[in-house]
Order: sequence, then C-alpha cells, then structure tokens
Amino acid sequence: MDLLRSLPLGSYLEQPVTWLHYLDPRVKLVWLMSFLAAPLLANPYWRIALVVILILLTLSAAIPVRVWRQQMGWLLFLCVFVFIITCLAPDGLAVEHQPRLPLLETDFPQPTDYQYVLFDGGRVTITRRSLDLAVRVSTVIFTLIYSTTLYLLTTAPEEVTAGLENLLQPLKVFRLPITEITLTLTLSLRFIPLVLEEVQNLARSIRTRAINWKKLGLRKSFQIWLVVAERLLENLLLRAEQIAIAMDIRGFTTPERHQVKWHQLRLRWGDWLALASLVPFWWARVYFGS
Repeated sequence: MDLLRSLPLGSYLEQPVTWLHYLDPRVKLVWLMSFLAAPLLANPYWRIALVVILILLTLSAAIPVRVWRQQMGWLLFLCVFVFIITCLAPDGLAVEHQPRLPLLETDFPQPTDYQYVLFDGGRVTITRRSLDLAVRVSTVIFTLIYSTTLYLLTTAPEEVTAGLENLLQPLKVFRLPITEITLTLTLSLRFIPLVLEEVQNLARSIRTRAINWKKLGLRKSFQIWLVVAERLLENLLLRAEQIAIAMDIRGFTTPERHQVKWHQLRLRWGDWLALASLVPFWWARVYFGS
C-alpha cells in the first residue's frame, strides 16, 4: 500500500491544472472561510446546499475521477454512516407522548398532518429531532473537511503561505512574527509527505520480515511497536536536522536578511468575479439559510 497516494492529507494536484488552480490563493482562502462560517446557525436546507455546491465545484473543475473519488469517497462514507447512526440514536427528549382524549365520543379531525415520530419500527425510531440532528452533523463534517481538502488540493503550499502572509500583514503592528509563522507553515506542509514516506518504509520493513504476531504475544508485540515508534521519531528528527542544515547553508538566518518570494500574488478578472460572487452567496445565506 502506497501511503503517499492512498492518503489525501496535505496532497496537491499538480496535473491537470483546473480553473481553481488559477484563482488567487487569497480569494480561495476567503471562500474557504466562508464555507467554514456559513454552516453556523444555519438551517438543514442551507447545509445540504453547501454540500451540493462543493460537489458541483469539484465536477465543474474537471478534477479526475480517481482523485475526487479518493478525496471524497471515504468522506461520503463517513458522513452517511454518521447520518444513519444519528438518525437511529435517541433524540434526547425523555418525553412520553400521550394522545389527548376527546371531549365527546367522536374524535375531532387534526388541523395539520404534523407528526413528531416519522418512523416507528419497534426498537428503531426516527423522530424529527433525530433527523434534523443527523443532517446537521453529517453535513457539517463533510463541509468542514472537504472544503479544506479541496483548497489544499488546488493550492500549492507556497501559494497558501504567500496568501496567508499577505493577509496577515496588518498583524505586524502588534509585533507578531508573521514571516516566521508562514515559513513554519510551509515547512510543515512540505514535511507531511516525508512523514508518510517514513511510515511507509517502516511498515514495508516489518511486512517483509513476516513476523508471526500470534506467537509473540501482546507484550513482545508492544515492544516491537515501541522500537518502530522510536525509529520513526529518530528518522523524522534526522530529516528535520537535514532541512535545518540545508536552510542554514543557503542563508536562511532571519526574515530581514533573507526574504523569499514564494509566489507572485496578482488578482485577475477571474479573482474579482469570485470575490463578487460572495455577495449573492452571503445574501442567500442570510435570507434562506437562517
């Protein structure tokens, strides 16, 4: 199993280049913050609409099927599983419903067809509250995770840090080390594939030795995994030291003496169009999502 290809964490799609790649990272970051903030205090219909919008963005960008299936497949399975579990779980209202007795012998017709219990199958009961909670939880999980994943999928780590550094420039008034923070973020994003590579190499080394875990027992198995974790930590520290030495040789001392332009930021007509589309988006959120 190739962890570098099977895990979508921190991955960036270099080819093919979609229209999402051409957008300025600052614009995409503003849209990401909008997707993260829009579900707050929103009704279930708006939350479902956000999921549909994210799926339509993925399809319109013509991202290859193998990529979005890898990125979205496991997440959809998780959200559907959470939806089913939340629907079948008790809604938390410990109230026993008892129908009101009529004053006369003839039953009065109900004014509406409202029913709190939507499905009652004995041990399986679905109420309006449990269904509403299931929609809220599953859609929030999908929106929060997939919007961030789509952002990282179509934005290079250097573009992410360049956009963040540009947007955080006003905080320099409070003497915050913005350049150091963005540089650390860049190195962290670049370090994720190295971590996965080390884990993959250790997993392959254990698998090639054909260890019989049943004969070893729990104690010896735990000792082996402890040695593997120690080796992993040692390899990661060695990689970090090599990166630090390489940066020191290339003159990375302080941000004032060695400034690096990670990405040339420039707003094009597509970026202005994306920013203008935020107005109808939030208008729909206020009038239809509340």
